[in-house]
Amino acid sequence: MTAPSSRPIGFGIVGLGMIADFHAQALAHVTGAKLVAVATRDAEKGRAFAQKHGVPLAGPTVAELVARPDVDVVCITTSAGAHLEPALAAIRAGKHLVVEKPLEITVGRVDEMLRAAEAAHVHIAPIFQGRFGDGARTVKAALAAGRLGRLVLASADVKWHRTARYYTGTRGTLTMDGGGALMAQAIHGLDLLQWFAGMPAEVFCRSTRRVHTGIESEDTASATLRFPDGALGSITASTAVWPGWQRRLEICGEHGSIALEDDRIARWDFREARPEDDAIRAAKDTAALGTGASAPNAISFVGHQRQMQDLVDALSAGRAPALDGREGRKAVALVRALYASAASGMPVKLS
Repeated sequence: MTAPSSRPIGFGIVGLGMIADFHAQALAHVTGAKLVAVATRDAEKGRAFAQKHGVPLAGPTVAELVARPDVDVVCITTSAGAHLEPALAAIRAGKHLVVEKPLEITVGRVDEMLRAAEAAHVHIAPIFQGRFGDGARTVKAALAAGRLGRLVLASADVKWHRTARYYTGTRGTLTMDGGGALMAQAIHGLDLLQWFAGMPAEVFCRSTRRVHTGIESEDTASATLRFPDGALGSITASTAVWPGWQRRLEICGEHGSIALEDDRIARWDFREARPEDDAIRAAKDTAALGTGASAPNAISFVGHQRQMQDLVDALSAGRAPALDGREGRKAVALVRALYASAASGMPVKLS
């Protein structure tokens, strides 16, 4: 499917939970895009959302939304374990996809989605908006330039707070959320960690329900990592700590080390200085991505806007988006390996 040339690229949204509002806000600021329809099973919620964002409802079914000729891209914002079915319906209708994190809750379901999209020649953009922050891209550029030398340690710490009230409905369930602190919250940090350092070769994880004992999934996890080149790493994730700290990634090498707090560079230390280093250390959190450390709705729509702008630009230029479905699969594979290790009490190798 090619992008329309005479009108904005039309977007539809399936599922109107909290994150759908961020998609709508982002699309209002994307050049060359227009939100044209939404679909939900909750008629009252649908009417309120449509009125707020000035769009018509497509009707009660996904089939009605994907059948619209003015819908070119479908945003899937349902619970994670309910991504596959509307995604396949959109793919069969020849629509491109934006899918909230994670793509799905198992690697098998992710692969089914990816196979269908590749056969239909449509693109999938999985939402990992952290990759579009200024700080994250600065870190990635330093790694690509070899400034850190051989990596020694790489870690992601996501020590967040969620109230007991947060865990209502499908949240914290294995069938719909696919897991807890690792799958639903820390996955953004895990995606950045593997984007920076590569996929680990082996993981060893322990997990527990330390505070939120009424949920099915973990609220706390800790893991050690071994990378293919011998570097080591760690992951900590929790929704049980108060008040919740900013996500922190540390990438440490033989010639330099970087710490990234949300999208702000907190440490930028190198054996050999360069002229741009002082400006990088002084840079503010210009991406304005916000932080979900203490509340899920405290983020900004700017990261979504940047990622959706990349997708619109990609469709207009006939290229793949900067972050595609195969990239989005990696974070799910990493989380599932962590869960497998926690369940078995043994290290798990990743292929």
